[in-house]
Amino acid sequence: MKRNSRVGSWFTPGLIGLHAFAIVAVVFCVVMGLWQAGVYDDRQAHEQADKRAVPQVALTDLWEPDGPFLKTYNHRPVTFEGEFEPADQQIWVTDKEQDGRTGAWLLAPVQVEGGDTMLVLRGWAPEPGAFPSVPSGTVTLDAVLEPGEKNAGAFDATSRTIGSVRIPTLINEMPYDLYSGYAINTDPALSGGLDLVPPPLPEDVSWTVGLKNLAYALQWWVFGLFAAFMWWRMSSETRAASRAKVSSTS
Repeated sequence: MKRNSRVGSWFTPGLIGLHAFAIVAVVFCVVMGLWQAGVYDDRQAHEQADKRAVPQVALTDLWEPDGPFLKTYNHRPVTFEGEFEPADQQIWVTDKEQDGRTGAWLLAPVQVEGGDTMLVLRGWAPEPGAFPSVPSGTVTLDAVLEPGEKNAGAFDATSRTIGSVRIPTLINEMPYDLYSGYAINTDPALSGGLDLVPPPLPEDVSWTVGLKNLAYALQWWVFGLFAAFMWWRMSSETRAASRAKVSSTS
């Protein structure tokens, strides 16, 4: 009987309204928090889709000769026309892994029509060897831009090898006005029989994209916890006051 009275004390007319208000407040805060979290997820998904669905553009419309490599050029698909320089001007870039094997990249200088000379990564070979022939005349290239590598790599003029695509080093070693980045060829017909090198995927979107919505979601959930705390406190105080009143009259 005593237990039933304790349970019944939670459902007095004065507390039923408080319970209803607390339920509505907590549910509202949870739903609003989930909505803001969903907006955050949508922002992340849209940003990633924008990065992966970048349209191909003409290189000379995007990048002016002698211009720096901008962040927006990174992983950018481009197309351009140009002529390959002689085959003996190509360079092997050593210690490059592909499909679990270590080999070499083949870089070829291409004089871009209306621009500077672009170093084009034609493909990958298991080891450096004789340079494959280059296409003759003007060709159209489809490629993906990359900023060049920061790893130090000395250029060996005898074997025409280098340890990385270090543009500042190659500018001093080659008789061309080079772009400050290079391009990964995506056309098998221009690979010289080598394996194509898959361009790197765009970087993952930073978790800070849509951070305001994530903060709003957390804020709503904190409000919900606060509402639950206030419900517990007010209910406990009301029940305590009711018990004290009963005790004083008995």
